[in-house]
Amino acid sequence: MRVVSLVPSLTEAVARTVPGALVGATDWCSHPPDLDVVRIGGTKNPDVDRIVRLAPDLVIANEEENREPDLTALRTAGLEVLVTEVREVPGAFRELARVLSACGARTRPRWLDEAETAWERLPAPDRRTTAIVPIWRRPWMVLGRDTFAGDVLARLGVDNVYAQHADRYPRIPLPELRAAAPDLVVLPDEPYRFTADDGPEAFEGVPCALVDGRRLTWYGPSLARAPQVLGEALRPGPAEA
Repeated sequence: MRVVSLVPSLTEAVARTVPGALVGATDWCSHPPDLDVVRIGGTKNPDVDRIVRLAPDLVIANEEENREPDLTALRTAGLEVLVTEVREVPGAFRELARVLSACGARTRPRWLDEAETAWERLPAPDRRTTAIVPIWRRPWMVLGRDTFAGDVLARLGVDNVYAQHADRYPRIPLPELRAAAPDLVVLPDEPYRFTADDGPEAFEGVPCALVDGRRLTWYGPSLARAPQVLGEALRPGPAEA
């Protein structure tokens, strides 16, 4: 089986479960760190010709991370493309099982069982917190409706202020974000790399939690420890003065 992955989360899952199956992955596929495959460009601008030359048996993609024109071009070239849709945690486990089976996994991996168990046994939150979750600045963009990361946070007791917005990733001016008066601002380190010096200063007086974007947005082996890692990170220090 020869597989090209256009999704960092799925790259990590396949590399760990079916060693040797991957022959190509995007420039953003950073896990596992020692992954040695042909790089085929970004998730939004893959090199279709390079992928075709790799002659994969399967290309794995995601309806949110990858563009339909690229997937259509790959199919037109005669390649099989498996497209995932992940909007909530249980769906991530279903799609991971489907992808791994398609990539040649003979048995369900232990890490997938451990991850599913970790989320199934997650205790009910003691209290609920409202939050805004920026994913970009210049312009400011936040999590909106129907997102995997939003569902992850909700299961940890953090309710996205913009969960009912018409857009999944709305652009919201900073004054409006401040006026929303959330209990918390959640700042992941991807896709925009928010840091202690880049992000919290925009929300004076509001507690900010810097979180590992991989634990928040990736669906793969990182899900096993995500409840613990995110739970700790979501207990932020004092608000910026």
